Amino acid sequence: MSKTLVSIALWALGGWLLGTWLGAAIGWAVFALGLLLMVLVSGLQLSRISRWVRTIDEPPPPSVGPWDEVLAPIYRKLKQNRLDLQERTRSFQRALLAAEALPDGALTLAPDKSLQWCNQAAADHLGLDLERDRGYSILNIVRAPEFAHYANQERWDGPLTLHLGHGGRDRTLSLHLAPYGVGQFLMVTRDITQIERLEHTRKDFVANVSHELRTPLTVLSGFVETLQDMGDALTDAQRDHYLDLMAQQARHMQALVSDLLTLSSLESTPNQEGGPVLIAALALTALAQAQALSNGQHTFDVRLDETLRVRGQDTELASAVGNLLINAVRYTPAGGTITVLWEPTPDGGAAYRVRDTGIGIDPADVPRLTERFFRIDRGRSRATGGTGLGLAISKHVALRHNAVLDIQSTPGKGSVFSILFPPARVCPPDYKNKR
Repeated sequence: MSKTLVSIALWALGGWLLGTWLGAAIGWAVFALGLLLMVLVSGLQLSRISRWVRTIDEPPPPSVGPWDEVLAPIYRKLKQNRLDLQERTRSFQRALLAAEALPDGALTLAPDKSLQWCNQAAADHLGLDLERDRGYSILNIVRAPEFAHYANQERWDGPLTLHLGHGGRDRTLSLHLAPYGVGQFLMVTRDITQIERLEHTRKDFVANVSHELRTPLTVLSGFVETLQDMGDALTDAQRDHYLDLMAQQARHMQALVSDLLTLSSLESTPNQEGGPVLIAALALTALAQAQALSNGQHTFDVRLDETLRVRGQDTELASAVGNLLINAVRYTPAGGTITVLWEPTPDGGAAYRVRDTGIGIDPADVPRLTERFFRIDRGRSRATGGTGLGLAISKHVALRHNAVLDIQSTPGKGSVFSILFPPARVCPPDYKNKR
């Protein structure tokens, strides 16, 4: 504005000087011409400014007269706003990426509880498709009466545990609603299926241990009371019989406690590389125990590669090898055949197999065989001194040696229990010398 006033003043001064020399008419004509030129220049400047407005992200045109003082602060402000917007956009994108990386699900809901946004974890938990479900009420998406009751509360002091099934999979979710912003809601989802399963396993384990210990303790307590109350009235044969039964129950409890300690050790101690283990020697030791348990009632077919070794812990492997063999004896009727194999596999690995002609296993029970205390025939296992932990121990030993416990069975025809070692665990012939 000051430049414009100065220009008008200069043209007015020039017109006055010419008017005093050449006459007033000439002076006024010069002054009018000057004003006309100023208007034309201003028009050109405004035209340039108008073109700049259409590409406002570019710097303003230079030398636009008095408009320079106006455009410069506007452009600086626009540039700063763009930088602020870019930084906020980057911050928003970082927040979205962080939300996507969360292991828990997150959803934002409008005041009417319609879905606005969700991360991938929430989509997986609830079977959502953001493009399809955006704008729809979460109450229509998650159709569960307990969730509807929970979501319609005015306050949410704690999470809701909800059992849902979609995609052929059952899930247990923990859902927690919380208000945020102005009338909006945030819902956090967490998959607690595994936690719930572990809790059930823990409770079952405690109940099973209590049950397994209660039976022998009840027997021992009963015989002790009998000996205390009727000790003088019992014959030597009766006393010896009672003591023998008490000893059997004590051995059963010892075996149970020993297996529990073994299982606990396998679960709590770190894996160790170990050295070369001759599985054939471990199998022969286990075979002697199995033959003693069989008491001549079974036929044993033993085929062992005495040069094949694997890297591992001999005490752990001995437990797994023995458990599979003893298990076959317990579940094979008298007159059956038990085959023990230790051999290389075509892929360069090794396999320890125990094949029996026993009662077999129903396909529905096979996945549960490695559960603690799971028994197909509880009476038969107890009669032969089983604790119900042998296969669970064998599975843990296999996992600690990068191996797989494979179970194949046909009801009424028998079963094959195999520990399959990968090639990386098999020792080459000169392995010992290299060490």
